[in-house]
Amino acid sequence: MSAVLSPTMTSPDTSSWTDICPADDILPDTGVCALVQGRHVAVFRVKSANQSDRFFAIDNVDPKSGASVLSRGLVGSLGDRIVVASPLYKQHIDLQSGECIEQPELSVSAHAVRTEGGLVQVSLR
Repeated sequence: MSAVLSPTMTSPDTSSWTDICPADDILPDTGVCALVQGRHVAVFRVKSANQSDRFFAIDNVDPKSGASVLSRGLVGSLGDRIVVASPLYKQHIDLQSGECIEQPELSVSAHAVRTEGGLVQVSLR
């Protein structure tokens, strides 16, 4: 059984899912970087106390510096929002929407993510 684990903001092209890695290879509350159709994507596994783990995928390139580093950021929350803090300039990116909280003009794309047969898969939006 598969489950799409991130909300659909725009309709993704789900005809082409890319395998990233086994879900258990991503430690809780961390991210990994993957190359998906030539694009750097950060995939995060977030541990929830009262739910099963959730997975999120956003562009990995820090919009302020151009460096491919967002997967190395610290995962946390600001209010009800699950975010990653960029390791370079510390701006917070909402993992569901890709919105930069402090500077919306520095937002990144969020992508569809699911688990299928124990593998994390991403489909670009």
